[in-house]
Amino acid sequence: MMPNRSADILFQLIHSLEKAEKRNFKLYIQRNSGNTDLKIIELFDAIDKLQQYDESILLKKLKSIKKPQLANVKGHLYKQLLASLRVIKSAESIDMHLHEQLDYARILYNKGLYHQSLKILEKVKELAVNYNQDSFLIQAISLEKKIETLHITRSMEDRAEKLSAEANEVNEKRRIITRLSNLALRLYSWYIKNGHARNEADEAGVKKYFLEHLPPESDAQTGFYERLYLYQSYGWLAFIRQDFLMYYRYTQKWVNLFRTQPFMIEVEAGHYIKGMHNLMNAHFDLRNYKKFNDTLIEFEDFASSEVANQHDNNRIQTFVYLNSAKLNQHIILGTFKEGLLLIPHIEEKLEEYALYLDRHRVLVFNYKIATLHFGAGSYDKCIDYLRKIINDHVDLRNDLQCYARLLHLIAHYELGNTEIIEHLIKSVYRFMAKMQNLTVVEEEMFKFLQRSFYVSPRKLQPELEQFLQKIKQYEKSRFETRAFAYLDVVSWVESKVKHVPMSEVLHEKYMASPRK
Repeated sequence: MMPNRSADILFQLIHSLEKAEKRNFKLYIQRNSGNTDLKIIELFDAIDKLQQYDESILLKKLKSIKKPQLANVKGHLYKQLLASLRVIKSAESIDMHLHEQLDYARILYNKGLYHQSLKILEKVKELAVNYNQDSFLIQAISLEKKIETLHITRSMEDRAEKLSAEANEVNEKRRIITRLSNLALRLYSWYIKNGHARNEADEAGVKKYFLEHLPPESDAQTGFYERLYLYQSYGWLAFIRQDFLMYYRYTQKWVNLFRTQPFMIEVEAGHYIKGMHNLMNAHFDLRNYKKFNDTLIEFEDFASSEVANQHDNNRIQTFVYLNSAKLNQHIILGTFKEGLLLIPHIEEKLEEYALYLDRHRVLVFNYKIATLHFGAGSYDKCIDYLRKIINDHVDLRNDLQCYARLLHLIAHYELGNTEIIEHLIKSVYRFMAKMQNLTVVEEEMFKFLQRSFYVSPRKLQPELEQFLQKIKQYEKSRFETRAFAYLDVVSWVESKVKHVPMSEVLHEKYMASPRK
């Protein structure tokens, strides 16, 4: 059995380093350590050369380190690597810079140089206010209060009032930010576990939780983070409820927040990237073709920017959401075969980034790739990708688990695999019923699939037309839209009725849409 690449944290860290970072580590050790650290250099080089982490192979390569010593040397190497990275990364982000300045202020305070410490704290506060970093503001004020309480530094009367007022103001801000960020996180977590609301009970439960945990004063807030988490909370609520128009409005507010304070894109690149992803998703769900394309072009420009490539996290998240959007574009335009040309590059990168990607991202990519193969008529390939989802018993996105099985069933139907269709229909129906995921559209689909196998080809056309009429009436129904969001059932049936490829049906819809 192949060793698990991701099992060893030191292996992960070393293999995430760029050439410049590795070179810097060697220089850092030479400057800051003695001969005792020759062992960690030996260990570093040995792990760097391993393709997979295997301790037995590693010990054979090490001359000066025996098995009982290995755990301690690995722990020491890990700490030294982080220390060397901190030296070169301290100017890379505002939060690391503020951390460093606060450390300097504490060092000066401990040396008894109170005035010098206070001078640095003033600069920290100014930077923290300019970049909306309230958590650092709290730390700076706390140290200021400590100095002023324990030492005579200047006139205390106005100083005490000012510090108390600052502390009260920032603590109130943090209270609201904490409540709003908790709300946004819990709603996102609900979606990752369950997907969209399945019924009125789901919707009522989520809405009740939202209203109970939304701070009453939140709509009056003007701070960056208060508004960021407020828009995220409303956005996730709307997305779960499948109110895609509301989802679009709040994801647009989320992105606009960064446009009004563009310097925050570098400070909170992860939130900006996620906001752009959600905005493109909103345009995808609403079939806003032109706005989707405009936002995709804007995000492609961002992908080549310095911020997007500043470090691995930004680069990987940008790759994931940019390529997810590109696949979505081919799905809504019906250009399935062109979309398949992107797959080799995407899969190469998914392999490269395997250590860093969560299973949810891979699950979504597999479903989108399967959808492209289905639309292109390569049903065998579609089934291969869906099996990756079905066989990976992951407790995520129950809705996507259901639709993977439904698409798997339809792909077998298209291949004419009559010998297993009846078994699959029962199996998928049971799975979706157990997950409480059945909508009227899916009920109608199961009925059609069961009937159509016992109907002669001559009588199939009226059956298809009748099925199409039944499901089209649910296109605007909110609790039925999941069926159309994950699997464009209407376009598939229309392609069967018209005897044309599904890609042609979707392209006709695109050409008929108001795209200005």
